[in-house]
Amino acid sequence: MELFQEKNIKFTFSGHDSFHCRQFWLKKGYDFVSEGNSFNSNNAVVSLGVGKNMVASIRYWLRAFHITDTSDDLTAFGISLLSNNGFDPFLEDDGSLWLLHYHLVKTGYASIYSLIFNDYRREKIEFNRESFLSFAKRLSETEKGMNYNPKTVAEDFDVFRRMYLSSNSDKLNEDGVSGLLSELGLVNRIEKKIDNKKEEFFSVENTTKQVVPLEIFLYSILENENYGLSISLNSLEHDRNSPGAVFAMSRLGIVEKLREAQQKYNWITYTDHAGVKELQLREKPQPFTILENYYGQD
Repeated sequence: MELFQEKNIKFTFSGHDSFHCRQFWLKKGYDFVSEGNSFNSNNAVVSLGVGKNMVASIRYWLRAFHITDTSDDLTAFGISLLSNNGFDPFLEDDGSLWLLHYHLVKTGYASIYSLIFNDYRREKIEFNRESFLSFAKRLSETEKGMNYNPKTVAEDFDVFRRMYLSSNSDKLNEDGVSGLLSELGLVNRIEKKIDNKKEEFFSVENTTKQVVPLEIFLYSILENENYGLSISLNSLEHDRNSPGAVFAMSRLGIVEKLREAQQKYNWITYTDHAGVKELQLREKPQPFTILENYYGQD
């Protein structure tokens, strides 16, 4: 695991008021901000049509999904995706959910998502809330930017669970509303019997993930500032915020995507010679250009 303090990372496990992100919250919040409204306004509850705690939660999720920045200004990504003329303002395309998942992990505003997909699942194939709490406590002992509160982290883990599980599979989802990313099937729920008691475990398995659209896969590479024109297969599989980490994509799945990309785009080459396996780019297009290709498809 990398030393987080060297990257000046601030860990956050609260701010959502225990609400996972609902289907229409991002569009609702986007429109609210684009119309010049403030979350600190007394009219925010009326304008958004939700309770006061949910107002704070919508604000939190806009930042976590990189729709707004920490000053509540709309990001280029948020505008491109959710404006009325955007790629997919009502999130009707599954590719948009993979895109949002990528930004949720990479942005790191909500720390638990980056920690689970980039770090913890490599340590534990199967995990539960208690084992993640132990991991977070251990991390807090070495990372200066992390204050560990077991109650807060436990509540955050429950929100993570509801974000990725359907309401049918999540027995503790009291309101019956599935999380925004539940359709991705990224997190598996496992029930085990331990000492004659049923306990809930989870896993995030590396598979080929051919359901991830090619252009969303490429966007995650082009948008990553750490990648240049030559990127090793190992980096694509193992680096923080790599396709292998964020999408839980196996090496075979990455290679299949690279070969598909090479057939479709003449600026992409995948080489596998004399033990050298790498992606080579003749140019590095703007990330949004590849999204235009995706959403322009019929």
